[in-house]
Amino acid sequence: MNEFTTYRLPNGIRGIHRCVRSNVAHCALIVNAGSRDELTAEYGLAHFTEHAFFKGTQRRRAWQVNCRLENLGGELNAFTTKEDTTIHATTLRGDFPKAAELIADIAFRSTFPDRELEREKEVICDEINTYKDSPADLIYDTFEDMLFEGSELGHNILGGKKALARFDGNAIRRFTARTHTTDQMVFSSIGNIAPQTVEAVADRYFGRQPATVRTTHRTAPDVRPPFERTITKHTHQTHCIIGSRACGIDDPRRLPLALLVNILGGPSANSLLNVVVREKHGLSYNIEASYTPYTDCGIVATYFSCDHGNTEQCIELIEAQMRRLRTETLTPRRLSMAKKQFIAQLAISLESNEGYMLGTGKSFLLHEEVDTMEQVYAKIEALTAAQLAEVAEEVLGVDSKLIYR
Repeated sequence: MNEFTTYRLPNGIRGIHRCVRSNVAHCALIVNAGSRDELTAEYGLAHFTEHAFFKGTQRRRAWQVNCRLENLGGELNAFTTKEDTTIHATTLRGDFPKAAELIADIAFRSTFPDRELEREKEVICDEINTYKDSPADLIYDTFEDMLFEGSELGHNILGGKKALARFDGNAIRRFTARTHTTDQMVFSSIGNIAPQTVEAVADRYFGRQPATVRTTHRTAPDVRPPFERTITKHTHQTHCIIGSRACGIDDPRRLPLALLVNILGGPSANSLLNVVVREKHGLSYNIEASYTPYTDCGIVATYFSCDHGNTEQCIELIEAQMRRLRTETLTPRRLSMAKKQFIAQLAISLESNEGYMLGTGKSFLLHEEVDTMEQVYAKIEALTAAQLAEVAEEVLGVDSKLIYR
């Protein structure tokens, strides 16, 4: 790990830094707490908490939080997933300490004033309405809710308006006290800053927070039988997801599955689904396959939209390509090309220093280590056609379907 510098503050907060030549610095506090850590009455609270962080602290009012870095030309933002909450900032290199101080201020000293929270609820209600107006986005959450029904993962991140109306500052404080513990935090950074300086800045602004340890534990969702469901949405097009449960982040099958999904329906124009469904038959403008790993499980999903009358043909073509991957071993040439393509896509995606910083921080949060890109490339090159066929048989064989019409 000589590409990275890592450290641990006395209160348990971990840090990881990568030094690069750039006038711009990126940093983030990544917390291992998301919507799957909510109690039943708290659905939507992790996302609401993320918004509430920007509504004022013991030192700053809401407008001062929002203007602190923006007045310097920088950016401050945050996002929530099912498993983590991230507050991140981008600044010029010389303003890095200001970014770290601001992130620490809103993460540990937010006051959650009632008036600001009530106003923000209206913003989130509008966000929920916008989401509901996008069937291409909504269908993913609906499908995942069905696939993981009854589990921590079986509810969407935004939550509902009725629950949102009940939330207040005390609810946020209870949630963060239970889940935003220092042993579940990583401060990740990247920029042309000496590692010793980064650690000193982190210690100054994050190290004084009292040490806390999470006492709750996540439970892996039970395996549910496949399902097929059609929901009437009166949309101009049919929207469909075909998918199944898959392996999690720590599973050794994760990498061969990621390569397999990229071959099936990755972003390139020569993916199997794009070639067959879009280019050869002209049935769909939007078609893709994705793999989303969580800590203890995952989901593989193929999504497409098409004219209502073409739905069944699209499904037949997709299932034929999945069957092909299960029954036909990739030739050495095809496998070599797929590996090269996948490696190039990863390399290009990591040209973004911000993306690199967020990815390494999440990896360090979960695994206490980060592979260099050379190590990742070597692991991809070592994959065999037999491994991909085995994973295809396990994951692409039994699928569930959800259709919006």
